[in-house]
Amino acid sequence: MVDNVQSGSAAADIYAALNAKAKAGSSTEASAVSATQDRFLKLLVTQMKNQDPLNPLDNAQVTSQMAQLSTVTGIDKVNAALQALSDSMTSNQSLQAATMIGHGVLVPGKGVDLSSGAAFGGVDLAQSVDRLDIAIYDKSGAVVRNVNLGAQPVGLVNWQWDGRDDAGVVLKDGSYTFTASAMQNGKAADVSTLQFGMVNSVTQGKQGVALSVGTMDGVALSQVRQIV
Repeated sequence: MVDNVQSGSAAADIYAALNAKAKAGSSTEASAVSATQDRFLKLLVTQMKNQDPLNPLDNAQVTSQMAQLSTVTGIDKVNAALQALSDSMTSNQSLQAATMIGHGVLVPGKGVDLSSGAAFGGVDLAQSVDRLDIAIYDKSGAVVRNVNLGAQPVGLVNWQWDGRDDAGVVLKDGSYTFTASAMQNGKAADVSTLQFGMVNSVTQGKQGVALSVGTMDGVALSQVRQIV
């Protein structure tokens, strides 16, 4: 049948590594700001040493160039502060994601993994519906189970499958897929399918924090709809 179903040390290690990386990045940014100031001052000093004695730099020119130095330095400091803030947010996201390792989550997808006669999935409804139907398919694309879950409220709806087909025969463990359809007042309603999986690992890349969920890699933290 299909029913409605409504590690600390690892996190610390990941956080410590990310924090060290953030500190190293801040040191690099500070060095870049210092280098910019040095180059600008050397250029200004060289310009003053080689100025035409008959037509020396006036105070307005010197003041203007010093103002430019101040502006460039200020921009560099703002960029460094923003980068430090971004690194801090990324570290916090990684720490949050690390605590999810070993937990089940629902993310966008259509897969169903049947194991020991049990499988889980979910749907996201944009509105309440009069009827919600789930169709489960085997690897060949043949429908093995059709289930009517009846009326459902707006939001997340979790469901569980006992691994039996429409004839009541127990199917083999393995990977299946499913689709969902809904009706409200005789009209089709929007439905988003959600795949269940266990979080295996957390990766920090250029695109942010990503999770390995079941057989899926590169799942963004923002795609997690529910921690089961």
